[in-house]
Amino acid sequence: MRILVGVLGGVLVAAMLVEIFVAFLLPRRVKRDPKLVRTVFAYGWRPWRWIARALPFQAGDTMLGIYGPLGLVVNLFLWVAMMMLGYACMLWADGSHLGTLAGPRGVVDFGNDLYFAAATMTTNGPAGLAAHTTFARAIQVIDAGSGLAVLAIVIGYLPSLYQAFSSREATVSQLDARAGSPPSAGRLILRSAAHGGWPALAEYLSGWETWAAELMETHLAYPVLAYFRSQHVNQNWLSAMCTVLDACVLTIACAPSGTVDSARFTFAIARHAVVDLTYSFHVDPTDPAHDRLPQADLQELLGQLRAAGIEPATEPEHVTERVTRMRALYEPYINALALRLELGLPAWLAPESLTDNWRTTEWH
Repeated sequence: MRILVGVLGGVLVAAMLVEIFVAFLLPRRVKRDPKLVRTVFAYGWRPWRWIARALPFQAGDTMLGIYGPLGLVVNLFLWVAMMMLGYACMLWADGSHLGTLAGPRGVVDFGNDLYFAAATMTTNGPAGLAAHTTFARAIQVIDAGSGLAVLAIVIGYLPSLYQAFSSREATVSQLDARAGSPPSAGRLILRSAAHGGWPALAEYLSGWETWAAELMETHLAYPVLAYFRSQHVNQNWLSAMCTVLDACVLTIACAPSGTVDSARFTFAIARHAVVDLTYSFHVDPTDPAHDRLPQADLQELLGQLRAAGIEPATEPEHVTERVTRMRALYEPYINALALRLELGLPAWLAPESLTDNWRTTEWH
């Protein structure tokens, strides 16, 4: 019995160390196994999201925003707690050879083993207990070393995580003046192309290529970032990604040949990002419940472009065919992420609004 418990304790410690290594030190993998603790995080999102849906919108969004940081803390706690339990099992399997620093071993039960393992990992050692066999001393050294390693990893991990979040949100905020809040591809295209036409829009979209590539790298490396929400309830990273993809599609479909290469490159890396993230979160691509761009809305958008002096370079039927074909390449994936993360998708067509974030204050 003791041998079995000791083996299980060793397996538990090894599994936690491997998972910490995979989660923190081996970040650039779309498929990330093992995931014992991260499965708890993933399944905990479902009841959390269900409760948030029952709250008023503002309170629900605040609750959803808490989950990412809180889940990160819970993950770290579970990793450390499971390691403590594993070390305690190995000490108990060895016969609980613990005692006072100067005296012989007294009556020691599993609770003392657990206390010894926890104190060794988190402090400079347990008061009143000491290891009295070679095996117990070896466990004590490994326990202390792994606790120090986890602390060092966390200290290095958190600044990288929040730097990635800050970089993501800074660019999302810049979309507000051009695409509105919430953003829409129609507003983005009309505002960006009003001065300089299609070349100006394509140049602007080229700046999002780097953002999409960095987002793909950081969110595959640190999936918890996807649960971190923006400071404004009418903005989020997924709606920004969707708006950029929508704008790229219409630019590629309408702009003159030879002026859309930058939009093609941005579309390619943004689509790559949403597909990889969908696979990473194990969600199946799903078409939106409602058509985001009905034919009537597309014709209205093309009419707005013409009224603004931005003439499509291709026939309307060709525009419709291209837009429909390219939307099918990303909308099912981005809709699947929106459903999983409880993030809203933007509209293609939206009227000019005086409630963009840069125009409003708490003092009105």
